[in-house]
Amino acid sequence: MSYLADPPESDPDVELLYAADRHRLGYVANYTRALAWRPSAVAAWAALNGAIKSTMDLRRYELATLAAARRLGSRYCSLAHGAVLREHFYDAATVARIAGDHATAGLSPADAAVMDFAERVAGDPNGITAEEVDVLRGHGLSDPEILDVALTAAARCFFSTVIAAVGARPDPAYETALEPDLRRALTGSLD
Repeated sequence: MSYLADPPESDPDVELLYAADRHRLGYVANYTRALAWRPSAVAAWAALNGAIKSTMDLRRYELATLAAARRLGSRYCSLAHGAVLREHFYDAATVARIAGDHATAGLSPADAAVMDFAERVAGDPNGITAEEVDVLRGHGLSDPEILDVALTAAARCFFSTVIAAVGARPDPAYETALEPDLRRALTGSLD
């Protein structure tokens, strides 16, 4: 569901996008329905996001993405990436603590610094200083790894902005996939 009407499923490109979602998720995601009006943009987004993810540890990618999504106020992306963290890396209580205050959630100092930096990229990229980049270096991140975090957060800015602008609502599947307390932690302050 979004502010846009669904494109005609009879369009072969739309049909392929929907079939891919049904195969991967078991349903067609609301963001896919909205973006399917421009299949080439969906393909370009998938290629960009895939290139960014290909050089990163998935946990770090998801932490950076969640930090950026929260900073942007994206309920959809916060739920989606909180769900990945819940499914693959942490229990629900830990993900809820990360969403609430990652600095006190028991993350490693490097992971907390990555989330801090991703928030800054999403919220005030022009205000980032060399000292902030040096903090990441001090936690052992190489320059390419720092760039990965910046790319992750900046890409989230693009995607979250587009789906918010067209009113794509979080998929109903998050109501059943995530514990109620975790859903509240991921989206509570974004209401």
